[in-house]
Amino acid sequence: MDEEMYSVEQVADRLGLHVRTVRGYIRSGRLRAVRIGKQYRIARTDLDALTGQPARPATVAPVEVSSIVQVDGVDRAAADRLGTFVLAAANTGGGGQPLRVQTVHDEERNRMKIVILGGAAATAELLRLVDAVLDGDAGLLAGEVGDA
Repeated sequence: MDEEMYSVEQVADRLGLHVRTVRGYIRSGRLRAVRIGKQYRIARTDLDALTGQPARPATVAPVEVSSIVQVDGVDRAAADRLGTFVLAAANTGGGGQPLRVQTVHDEERNRMKIVILGGAAATAELLRLVDAVLDGDAGLLAGEVGDA
């Protein structure tokens, strides 16, 4: 629920009313509001209902994907290189919402986990890049434990 919320002062400015008038509308039930602490917050739809604005069509919520990639047999240096690569790839992606990426390395198990949150298409593209780096002979993971 990412609906825009306004304070009493913002509503008064938008409508050209005094703050006390807006509070009176809230107390009388003419304007719906949510009380948070000592302040009221008015949703955009409730403000539109008061002013007679037609309701805006509900926008479709974007799809968000959560992915966890586990890479075994990765030492600290390789994990750092792979983490840098993944973060750079996620931050240089174009358009849309940015991906949120976290990397964790478990030194005892020589295991790395990459957590990716974001849109389906951007996540799929990043996963393709990770797959290409792990399967390819890019030299990014040249310091893997099994190679020594």
